[in-house]
Amino acid sequence: MSKRLIIPFLFAIAIFASCKEEIKQRNIEVNYPETTKKPVTDTIFNTAVVDNYRWLEDDRSKETEDWVKAENAVTFDYLSKIPYREQLKKRLSELWNYEKVGTPFIEGDYTYFYKNNGLQNQYVVYRKKGDAEPEVFLDPNTFSDDATTSLGSLSFSKDGKTVAYAISEGGSDWRKIIIMDAESKEIKEDTLVDVKFSGISWYKNEGFYYSSYDKPKGSELSAKTDQHKLYYHKLGTSQKNDPVIFGEKASEKHRYVGGYLTEDNNYLIISASVSTSGNKLFLKDLTQPNSKLVTIIDTVESDTYVTENRGSKLYLVTNLNAPNKKVVTVDAKSPTKENWKDFIPETENVLSLNSGAGYFFAEYMVDAVSKVLQYDFDGKLIREVKLPGVGSSSGFGGKTDAKELYFSFTNYSTPGSSYKFNPKDGTYESYWKPSIAFNSDDYTSKQVFYTSKDGTKIPMIITHKKGVELNGKNPTILYGYGGFNISLTPSFSIANAVWMEQGGIYAVPNLRGGGEYGKKWHDAGTQLKKQNVFDDFIAAAEYLIAEKYTSSNYLAIRGGSNGGLLVGATMTQRPDLMKVALPAVGVLDMLRYHTFTAGAGWAYDYGTADDSKEMFDYLKGYSPVHNVKKGTKYPATMVTTGDHDDRVVPAHSFKFAAELQEKQAGENPVLIRIETNAGHGAGTPVAKTIEQYSDIFGFTLFNMGFDQLPNPPKEKIKS
Repeated sequence: MSKRLIIPFLFAIAIFASCKEEIKQRNIEVNYPETTKKPVTDTIFNTAVVDNYRWLEDDRSKETEDWVKAENAVTFDYLSKIPYREQLKKRLSELWNYEKVGTPFIEGDYTYFYKNNGLQNQYVVYRKKGDAEPEVFLDPNTFSDDATTSLGSLSFSKDGKTVAYAISEGGSDWRKIIIMDAESKEIKEDTLVDVKFSGISWYKNEGFYYSSYDKPKGSELSAKTDQHKLYYHKLGTSQKNDPVIFGEKASEKHRYVGGYLTEDNNYLIISASVSTSGNKLFLKDLTQPNSKLVTIIDTVESDTYVTENRGSKLYLVTNLNAPNKKVVTVDAKSPTKENWKDFIPETENVLSLNSGAGYFFAEYMVDAVSKVLQYDFDGKLIREVKLPGVGSSSGFGGKTDAKELYFSFTNYSTPGSSYKFNPKDGTYESYWKPSIAFNSDDYTSKQVFYTSKDGTKIPMIITHKKGVELNGKNPTILYGYGGFNISLTPSFSIANAVWMEQGGIYAVPNLRGGGEYGKKWHDAGTQLKKQNVFDDFIAAAEYLIAEKYTSSNYLAIRGGSNGGLLVGATMTQRPDLMKVALPAVGVLDMLRYHTFTAGAGWAYDYGTADDSKEMFDYLKGYSPVHNVKKGTKYPATMVTTGDHDDRVVPAHSFKFAAELQEKQAGENPVLIRIETNAGHGAGTPVAKTIEQYSDIFGFTLFNMGFDQLPNPPKEKIKS
């Protein structure tokens, strides 16, 4: 079991690349819609800041709706003229069309698993009893006509007879929770509504804990949400009567609150955070009627959670005085930090922990590659689990009485496969391997270390087809994130596979701000050190060019969410460095991001313009919206966002696109592609995802000078 607070990190997105002798000037005429300026002036620390496009923040206005339609009309007219757009869509569809099966889990009398036949828009939940044939349990493809309603959390009562599942409509972070009899599949009671950033944690068979905010006044997609609360829903009662368990005190504002139970249901663990990094931790003994809430940690100086218990002995994962994390034990009767005892000490590599079948599985990131060690509950090292190759593993979790566990393995050129693991002797066998028309043996990944501006060594994994000639003419996508303690580890992407089939290069650096080397690495890319992240990314591009993997004419940069900020800052600081820029669902207005939805919770990474004059000046100095300069030749740019994104509101992208279109010099196009009835990315239907990638890749290659899809070069790499 591994339980932790569900915090809405800005998540990352994946990508692809190819070759040509000369860059031709694109000749598609683009007539941008007129975006009216309506200046609004803010005075921050005695500095006047003019916002010409504040009106685009109103997602409910007819004027904004008309602007979105007009921009999309221009964008899709341009994309329709790319001669190989449909070829890309066809190839993406062909490669995507293979069966995908998730690892199984047992609830009650049934074994459940997720499965997608190939091009289904959403994964289907199946189940089987014993050796019987599997049956469909839940099919999210039937939730809405356009498949934009997706399945989120899925949680079973202790006996497995009742299930609660969350759905998202149109990609929104707001959820509904539906309660169903697992045997008959009949809905049991009224749907819970207005749930956001929540898990579903059952107490026995009686009810469950969940989290949400009060519904904001104004737009539910963009209005600020600040006070998160933990509720308990008892089966058979009305949601309006659900008691608040934690978060009701206005004097104790927490933006992210979550509650979960130990497997034996003896303890409720509550985590409370003011930002996406650091949390308070509390415990309630459910075996004692009317027990008080006990504090484990009352500050937000660390990330700490309870992962397991044996009776009153708690096992916690923490980075308190251990930047790479460690495991400690403590008695639930006196759980404060002065009583902690080291169980699995900190190492030089970052730890993540899972447990199942009576064992702990410590996964370490060694230069962003997985290494797994198995321990018993006395802290004895049992073995290192030898993984199938060099890449990323996940899994090894399960219930205490499980006889077998499952894990998955992948890397940039190997599609994800799953394995059945015997925890007693450490052996494993293939459980499921994809049948996909992609030969991983034809591709190679290489990890390099390059030097950033301040001398820091940064790792980067470069993947491409074997035999690519290093002549500076290979279309390359450089993908980055660099924030929120999120680690980019090797994983397979169907889109990347299509890109590499064309002879393209895909490069991923592990920038500061991420979690690849622990809390110190994360902190080195936050607030007044955020420029380190952009410098790391710029240095990655310069390395690829110097080593002749590519050149500026064949380089595209891409990132999503916090990675969209990365792309926006990089292209405004070094517009000469790349041919194409692809910022997706980006945080682009750094002076106002904290005024929308849960944005204030990102302040640990960014700081806010209200903090101090120094912080305001620093943010203003790199904020993409505020650093578009008139008369500058920016790269060909396609901004992408969703009109229902209520995590990073689309106004960021709207305002950035408007600034670029007004101030762009030269002939490189600036487009914005706005997906309708879509959010931040999670739950996007497969059909929409394929269309998005065919447009992104088509735009990229077309602006690199390709009149037709390139053929992969046959020459060997030259030394």
